[in-house]
Parts: sequence; C-alpha cells; structure tokens
Amino acid sequence: MAALAWLLIPVIGAVAATVWAGWAGRTRRTAGDVHSLAGYERFREAMTKTHSGSDA
Repeated sequence: MAALAWLLIPVIGAVAATVWAGWAGRTRRTAGDVHSLAGYERFREAMTKTHSGSDA
C-alpha cells in the first residue's frame, strides 16, 4: 500500500501541472485598440486638467 501512495504522488503532480499549464496558456480577451486609446485619451485629459483651489 505504501508503494501505491508513492506512485500516486507523481501522478497527482502531473495532473496539477497539466491543469496549471492549461490555465496559464488560455487565450485572454483583449481590450481592443479603440477602448485602449479612449482610456489613454481620458488619462491625458485628466493629467493636463488644471484644478482651481489651493496650491500644494
């Protein structure tokens, strides 16, 4: 029985490695250029905006 337990350890490790590799290699959806450029434009506008109030 102990030999069977020692043989199961590599099998479980191989299954875990296969699951992790499948998860790490999945295809991810991209945001798209239009969405990214619009976000960058909002960021630029926010950074160039002057605020009234006290100067720090």
